[in-house]
Amino acid sequence: MTLNKFNLPDVGEGLTEAEVVSWKVKPGDAVAINDVLCEIETAKSIVELPSPFAGTVTELLVPEGVTIDVGTAIISVSDDVAGDPTPADVRAPEAPAPADAPAQPLYGKLPDDAQDNGANDAGAQGSAPAGGPLVGSGPKADAVKRRPRVTRTAAAAKPADAVTVNAPEVEPVQPHTPAEVTGRPAAAATQGGQAAVVDTRPTLGGTITGLVNRVLAKPPVRKIARDLGIDLADVVATGSRGEVTREDLVSYQAQRDAELDKADGFWGKAGKPQDQRIETIPVKGVRKATAKAMVESAFAAPHVSIFVDVDASRTMEFVKRLKASRDFEGIRVSPLLILAKAVIWAAARNPSVNASWVESSDGSGAAEIQVKHFMNLGIAAATPRGLMVPNIKDAQDLSLKELALALNNLATTARAGKTQPAEMQGGTLTITNIGALGIDTGTPIINPGEVAIVAFGTIKQKPWVLDGEVIPRWITTLGGSFDHRVVDGDLSARFMADVAAILEEPALLLD
Repeated sequence: MTLNKFNLPDVGEGLTEAEVVSWKVKPGDAVAINDVLCEIETAKSIVELPSPFAGTVTELLVPEGVTIDVGTAIISVSDDVAGDPTPADVRAPEAPAPADAPAQPLYGKLPDDAQDNGANDAGAQGSAPAGGPLVGSGPKADAVKRRPRVTRTAAAAKPADAVTVNAPEVEPVQPHTPAEVTGRPAAAATQGGQAAVVDTRPTLGGTITGLVNRVLAKPPVRKIARDLGIDLADVVATGSRGEVTREDLVSYQAQRDAELDKADGFWGKAGKPQDQRIETIPVKGVRKATAKAMVESAFAAPHVSIFVDVDASRTMEFVKRLKASRDFEGIRVSPLLILAKAVIWAAARNPSVNASWVESSDGSGAAEIQVKHFMNLGIAAATPRGLMVPNIKDAQDLSLKELALALNNLATTARAGKTQPAEMQGGTLTITNIGALGIDTGTPIINPGEVAIVAFGTIKQKPWVLDGEVIPRWITTLGGSFDHRVVDGDLSARFMADVAAILEEPALLLD
């Protein structure tokens, strides 16, 4: 009998350590090649590790919750096969459950008429395709524990804001709905990935004609939402066509119940000493990487920030036309799409904002500026593992429709917790959409390795002087932070003015 030890591999371009989050096997279990052994959390994401060996698990060498270096042995597997050695991707499927067996929902029971809709609504949430790469099948989101749901009566007894708590969301694909443009916050802002990024969520529907993006959902799903008192506009949609699925409602309800439960008892007992009411949260994984990157960026790159108010009324009209266009049917379109295109256009006119400051590694103090003749456009995204900045590779080569699809795909992947480390490498310029939080402007921190970041403020109606008359217009504020070692004041001003020009007149993109 041969005893094989599996060492922790580098699952993401030079990562040096990871935490064992959970084991999927135990001593005595039979495993086949590519069977999932455990989940690990790196500084980027959650990753499943498949077995490179077939045999019997003899020992788990690292307990859950422990952070270890790459190369450390984590499990031993003997070649004495105790069970079926056939790889998981070629095994015969298990026999289906009896037809009369009741379906078991993931997070508790939903209304009876929902049970026949789950399979079709699952969309892209199924398991990863078999026969994947040996170094893990990618990260996945944390499970949300189900608590007893709030009944319609209980929900109605509380204010709307007290019973509507969104699940983690991503910012790039959510349009500026009327609730956004009137400044209502949608989620808590925080730091993420390797740039100063901001979380966003879909906001409540409004009454301004033509600006509300229609929420896609099948009739049974809509009935479930009505029964649970859930506004579909608040739910993160994961369906293949962007529709809200039954599983989305289940996850949202579980999150809402959990948040309500925490809120009720958050402050603890009043008579308890304060030193016994302090919660300690270990800094590790994504948060640890974020903190390190932010400190390095804030103190290595001398930041300078500028701001500009923009009349985005024509952008709002343009987005409305795109939503009604057959070419964009089924694609989520928001003002962020126009901003992304504007940033690409403006960077071509001001190339030094799409660059890096690189210092010599020999300690001589020599440095060089590397101007990138390609755009890997970073978009801030909130994921189940924290805030990250995946980027769209070669965004300059994409048409408006292709860019919209790329933003949709980026958001869907991030929401599912499947953003890979490679997707967050090599960014050249970043956008953070703080407008979805109802924030007018901000001073974001530059993503390490870049020299510029643009903050997109809320769009809302304000009095605006046009041709000598004060009229209501859709106004936004753009904020930009720049590395002053590379970008001087006049260059940053020209770049921001060019971005603003596109938002004021999107037809310039056709030039």
